[in-house]
Amino acid sequence: MNQANEGVVGPGRGRRVYKKHSKERVRCVHCVVLVLFAGCAFGSGLATAADRAELWGVYEIRLPGPQAGNPFTEVQLWGDFVQGYERLEIPGFYDGEGRYLIRFMPPRPGVWRWRTRSNVESLHERTGEVEVGPPAPGNHGPVRVAYRYHFAYADGTPFRPVGTTVYAWLHQSEALQLQTLETLSRSPFNKIRFCVFPKRYAWNTNEPDLYPFEGRPGAFDFARFNPRFFQRLEERLWQLQRLGIEADVILFHPYDEGHWGFDRMTPMEDDRYIRYVVARLSAFRNVWWSLANEFDFMTMKRDEDWERMGQLVSRLDPYGHLTSIHNGKRLFPQTRSWISHASIQNGSAVETASAAVLYRDAFEKPVVYDEIKYEGNLPRRWGNLTAEELVFRFWNATVAGTYATHGETYLSPDEVIWWSKGGILRGESPPRLAFLRQVLETAPAGGIEPVDKWQNPEYGGQPPEYYLVYLGKSAPRTWAFRLPRPPQGIGAPPREGWSYAVEILDTWNMTVTPVPGTFTVTAHGAYFFGDREGRTVELPGRPYLALRIRRIWNE
Repeated sequence: MNQANEGVVGPGRGRRVYKKHSKERVRCVHCVVLVLFAGCAFGSGLATAADRAELWGVYEIRLPGPQAGNPFTEVQLWGDFVQGYERLEIPGFYDGEGRYLIRFMPPRPGVWRWRTRSNVESLHERTGEVEVGPPAPGNHGPVRVAYRYHFAYADGTPFRPVGTTVYAWLHQSEALQLQTLETLSRSPFNKIRFCVFPKRYAWNTNEPDLYPFEGRPGAFDFARFNPRFFQRLEERLWQLQRLGIEADVILFHPYDEGHWGFDRMTPMEDDRYIRYVVARLSAFRNVWWSLANEFDFMTMKRDEDWERMGQLVSRLDPYGHLTSIHNGKRLFPQTRSWISHASIQNGSAVETASAAVLYRDAFEKPVVYDEIKYEGNLPRRWGNLTAEELVFRFWNATVAGTYATHGETYLSPDEVIWWSKGGILRGESPPRLAFLRQVLETAPAGGIEPVDKWQNPEYGGQPPEYYLVYLGKSAPRTWAFRLPRPPQGIGAPPREGWSYAVEILDTWNMTVTPVPGTFTVTAHGAYFFGDREGRTVELPGRPYLALRIRRIWNE
C-alpha cells in the first residue's frame, strides 16, 4: 500500500467529504474517503471516488488520528452505515502511522449514509454517504450456504468448492508467494486454506520476515499489531480475489508449541486479535473464517474458549461470512449456530460415498472434507496418497453431496512443499480435479445430492433429471442401465417412457464418451427403472469411471 500521501492508494486519489444537515457537501480536513474497487490489488492504479462504490466491493474511510500511547488498545472506532431501516455497525481499526480505517462491503445497491463513533473527538461524528452501483464483471458477491448442503454466491451463482491447502505461504519469501499465485492462476482451485500465524512443523521451520505482532520471537507484544504484515495479507486477498479464489483464513493453529507464543495467548489477547482481524478483513468478499486448524490439538484452550471466540467472530462480522472450525481427532459440536458448514478432517470417510454422507446427515449443513490426507511421498501416513487415491476420494465426496479439499506433499531438496509453503504443483491430481470441477459446474444449480444413500450410494444427482454414477475402483465391462427410485423427499422418480442420454466419464484420463442412442425407462421391480429394451452400457473395463445420465426433453 502506498502510504506517502494521506488519502492515496497507488496513484488514485480520494476526495474529502462531510455531510451537513442541509446535505451540502463541503471539505472536511479530518475525513478522507476511498473506494477500493474489487479486483484491484493495493498499490495498483485504482479508480477512486469519494461517494461511489460497487456492490460487494470495498468502500474505505480513512481518518487521521492519534499516534501516542497504544492506538490498538486505547482508541475505539466504529462506522454506522444506514440505508432505509437497515443499519450496519462496521468496526474500524488502526493501520499505523496515525491512520484509522473503516472498510465497508456494500450488501445492497443504492445510497448508504455513514457516521463514525469513537472515544477520540477527532474521529467521532464524521459523516458522509456512498452511492452503491452494480457489481463489476466477475463480482458475484460473497459465498453463502445454499440449498442447505451446498454453496452459492450472493447473486445466486452456484459455487462448487474445489479447494487446496497451502498453510504457510504467507510466511515465505516474496518470490515464493508470487510463484504460488502464478501456480494458482493455472490451477483448478477456487478456494485456498491458509494460516494467519506462521507455522513451525516438519519441513517448515523457517522464520518469516514479518509477524502479525510487533516484536520478535520470544518477545512479541500481543497488544500491538504489525500493520505491515496485515497489509501484505490484504494484498494477497486482493490477488486471490482477482483469480476468483475464496480465501479460507485460519485464525488459530497448534503448530507453534510456544516458539512464538501465538498458540498460548490469554483469552483477552485472543479476543483482541480476533477483533482486529475481523475489522481488517471482513470487507473482503472472498474471505471465509476457519476458527482453527486441528483445534483439539491446542490443549491450552477449552471448548468454552472456542465457543466464545466463534460467537465473537459471528457478532463482529457484519456480513456473516462462512465460518467453520477444523478438527484433529475430535470433532467440535458442528450444530452451533455460528458454524456455517462442517470443515472435517477424515480421510477414511471419503473412501466410500456411504460413509461420506453420514456427517451431512448428522449436522444438516454443508460438509467440506478439508483434510483427506495428501497426494505425495512423505514418510508420514497422512502425506503419501497416490494421485489416483486422492481423486477417488474426491469423487466419493461428490456423489455423497459433500466436497473435498486437495493437498500435495511431495518431498523436495529445498523443502518447498505445496501443502505448507506453496511454490509449484508436482502431482498428477490437479488436472483430474479440473475435470471434476467442469463436471460440477455443468451440474444443476441445486448441487449433487445422494440419490439412494442407504442402498446405492454410488448414485448422486438430482432425480429425475440428472444422475452421476461413480463406479470407483471396479472395472466392469458392462453396466446395466438402471435408475433408483429415490426415497421420499429425494426428488421424483422417472416416468414411464422418459428417455435419457448417457456419457462415460473417465475421471482419470479425463475423457467424456457419449453412449450411442438413448435409453427409455420402464419400471423394473419396486426399486429401479431400467431400459425398456434391456440395453446395457458397454464400458472399457478400467477403474475410476463415472456415468453422467441426463434426461432428454422430448415431450
